[in-house]
Amino acid sequence: MKSYVSHLECSLCAKRFDDRMPVNLCSCGGSLLVRYDLAAARREVDREALARRTSGQWRFFELMPLRSEAALVTLGEGDTPMLDGGRLSKLLGVRQLWIKNEALNPTGTFKDRGMSAAISKANELGIRRVGVPTQGNAGSAAAAYGARAGMEVHVFMPRSTPTANIQEVALAGARAYFVEGTIREAAAEMAKWKAELGFFDLSTLKEPYRVEGKKIMAYEIAEFFDWKLPNVLVFPTGGGTGVIGMWKALQEMKALGWITDPLPKICVVQSGGCAPLVAAYSKGADRCDPWPDPKTLATGLCVAKPYADHLVLKAVRESGGAVMAVSDEEIRESMNLLANRAGVLACPEGAACIPAIRALQGRGTLQASDSVVIFNTAAMQKYWNS
Repeated sequence: MKSYVSHLECSLCAKRFDDRMPVNLCSCGGSLLVRYDLAAARREVDREALARRTSGQWRFFELMPLRSEAALVTLGEGDTPMLDGGRLSKLLGVRQLWIKNEALNPTGTFKDRGMSAAISKANELGIRRVGVPTQGNAGSAAAAYGARAGMEVHVFMPRSTPTANIQEVALAGARAYFVEGTIREAAAEMAKWKAELGFFDLSTLKEPYRVEGKKIMAYEIAEFFDWKLPNVLVFPTGGGTGVIGMWKALQEMKALGWITDPLPKICVVQSGGCAPLVAAYSKGADRCDPWPDPKTLATGLCVAKPYADHLVLKAVRESGGAVMAVSDEEIRESMNLLANRAGVLACPEGAACIPAIRALQGRGTLQASDSVVIFNTAAMQKYWNS
């Protein structure tokens, strides 16, 4: 399989970087994004041939950041089910509801997609030690993929992290560090240790490659619909890698000539207990103020200030989407609803998409005639805290 990687590009100032060198951020502080020679890929890559390959996200190798297949670190992530909403579609008054069930990834979370890409690229670059701050699931994924690659993994997490994640990190042999607070405090603690321990930083949007794994969700969705697109994507958002990745993928598919439909509206859902993107969106701002005292049962949404907030808000606005917050009570009710109407044991973040649909209908952003995809980003069992 041929690599079409061209370079890295700063999302703020457009400065270019060589992807064959380890790098985190641009000197201006901007997140770096992987760019590809899409003109050459358009001529040479047959999208139908990709579907005939062994399943998993790496069948889209030509649109992933590795230059060498030999560096690949995979546990079989990707190609997760698209489930028909069935009775739930009728209840919500949606013509067609689909659930992208990311719970079936190897460690039970969509974080596996990004960590497979990031750890694989680190492996290609000769990096043997990595660190990551986490609310839980990213730490589990980093530990698992790092173990697969034979890397030393340092995971910084709040003491309130669900027990399942703590156990997964320990089982995979990663080194765990605990802090009081949220992922923000975990990141601050990690910064103190980074120079002494000498690890490469895998923080959300502070390295270029986790986005590349997450973006494949959009490729899979387009392929599922025979390269016709749904009208609305509703995504639970903390750090924003999933939204940024999928919007990037949609632009790539358009440049490749693989899609011609209008792009779907990107709709972001947060928790009312931690909604910095909602606050910024409502003010027309491009950046978030840190959310004071973030608290929510949806731990993956408990991000006080997403690092690449401007990229998330840009995707929402360019797509004609929306940003909204839902309550923890609504999330609990929707976890029950997804289980007893669709048979999906959803995580709190995934369940947040259900009240978001109702809010979108009330705003007129989502019509009864629309086709809608929501995302269950992790397995419910990951959140058991005993």
